[in-house]
Amino acid sequence: MYSVKEIFYTLQGEGRQAGRPAVFCRFAGCNLWTGSEARRGVSICDFCDTDFVGVDGTLGGRYTAQDLAKLITSCWPEGLPGDPLVVLTGGEPMLQVDEDLVGQLHGQGFEIAIETNGTLPVPASIDWICVSPKGASDIVQTTGHELKLVYPQHHAMPEKFIDWDFENHYLQPLDKAYIVSSNDDDNYVQQTIDYCMQHPRWRLSLQTHKITGIR
Repeated sequence: MYSVKEIFYTLQGEGRQAGRPAVFCRFAGCNLWTGSEARRGVSICDFCDTDFVGVDGTLGGRYTAQDLAKLITSCWPEGLPGDPLVVLTGGEPMLQVDEDLVGQLHGQGFEIAIETNGTLPVPASIDWICVSPKGASDIVQTTGHELKLVYPQHHAMPEKFIDWDFENHYLQPLDKAYIVSSNDDDNYVQQTIDYCMQHPRWRLSLQTHKITGIR
């Protein structure tokens, strides 16, 4: 059974596929933070902006692979042209995602994207692999389609990842609203812009869902 926090239809908000319609399936649980605010400051990932605890969100619950694939399919508007996309996210989706679920989703006609912290290997059968390294975590997934790095991170600066085998390199400004140690003088957006301008291989990624107010 897969534990799912929420499932919803929206536009991808970040990275290479920003603006593309997709069904988001957010899995419960993460291996870099418990989700407890009391533990945020001492966790490997101390800046998470997502509620991934429990199964109480929209369409949240515990499902078999077949039932989950059917539920995700029901969220894609009927008769909509174009290839349907599902984004598997979390928390950390690779704590639960396996070949059974991938096969069921492909059987429903979905292109599958995943957003992972890279600490667990991702099946090669997934169509779009986005890795977002966090802090001092040990990364095993060093290849993929998109490397999306939250910036700045003291233990995960861009220079550490530039030689990894990714087709696209994105820097995304740290959201200081979720940082225990942030202060009013921290302008992470400008710092990210400056870095991208000085290192052209990296491109700026903004959280457009927050800017536009969509889910």
